[in-house]
Amino acid sequence: MNRRHFLGGTALAATLWSLAVPAVAKSSPPRRLLPVPLAKGDTVGLVSPSSAFEDSFSLQLAREAMEALGFVVKTGAHYGDRRGHLAGSDAGRAGDLNAMFADRSVKAIVCTRGGSGAARLLPLLDYAAIQRNPKVLLGYSDITALHCAIQARTGLVTFHGPIGSGSWNRFNVEQFQRVLLDRELVEYRNKVEQGDELVPRQNRIVTIRGGKARGQLVGGNLTVLTALAGSPYLPDFTGKILFLEDVGEAPYRIDRMFSTLKLMGALDRIAGLVFGECTDCKPGDGYGSLTLEQILDDHVRPLGIPAYRGAMIGHIREQFIVPVGGEVELDADTGGFRLLSPVFQG
Repeated sequence: MNRRHFLGGTALAATLWSLAVPAVAKSSPPRRLLPVPLAKGDTVGLVSPSSAFEDSFSLQLAREAMEALGFVVKTGAHYGDRRGHLAGSDAGRAGDLNAMFADRSVKAIVCTRGGSGAARLLPLLDYAAIQRNPKVLLGYSDITALHCAIQARTGLVTFHGPIGSGSWNRFNVEQFQRVLLDRELVEYRNKVEQGDELVPRQNRIVTIRGGKARGQLVGGNLTVLTALAGSPYLPDFTGKILFLEDVGEAPYRIDRMFSTLKLMGALDRIAGLVFGECTDCKPGDGYGSLTLEQILDDHVRPLGIPAYRGAMIGHIREQFIVPVGGEVELDADTGGFRLLSPVFQG
């Protein structure tokens, strides 16, 4: 058989195969689902979906913080477990999450810490139960895997913000009160303190490209988010406002991850971008490095969308509590975004 006959036969076989096998319908993104309201005196569940702690004192701090905020605390059966770097087995950690969502007495779920390992749980989560029992989920860093998967599979609005064992300083407590208890339509603008400087230096924003845009928030930790590429646990990026942060990543790795977002088509579909802090993202030794500014200019500026960097999001002491899935308007000229509609039921 010559090459032409072979190719012709192959094309015919492919055509017959495509007719014989029904096309798989692409599922549409779920409708946005709002959590039930949270009030002081409610029961809050503490879970450890990612890494373990070195000792139990951090778990004690997480409990004390939730109690100081005015809640009754219920802990997951496995939240203090340890298996290697993980807070117990995958089945145990996923079981705690599923149990907290199914428990009608629990009104919010707070993750004790991030680290690594939450992505291992995604195939084990009961998304139908989560959809039937929409409630607050709070955490950041590695918890980005849960935010992304739950948004993709259920449409539930979750909250990117302080972990249970993290710093509950005045700013973070105020964010918790305004966003989760008072349910304000918050305007997120950096707290700028001039101190004894002639011009303020801390918490400054830098506009990458000016303008305004509206859309639902999606995002979190850049490393964790891009690690979900190709999986069914990433939400749709079309028309969304993407927010990102990271920690301890060399600039060449940040560049690689933005290349991944570009190649998977995510960057071309978003309406705007907010880049938070990239803490300890310094170049290593060698021939030199692109700066973070150059990387964002290379990948984001050509998109022609409103974008800025420097938001108080990420591995920093004072951080915004951001509703993942919340409807916002982004203003890249002044460096802020504001909620346009409630993120709770009722």
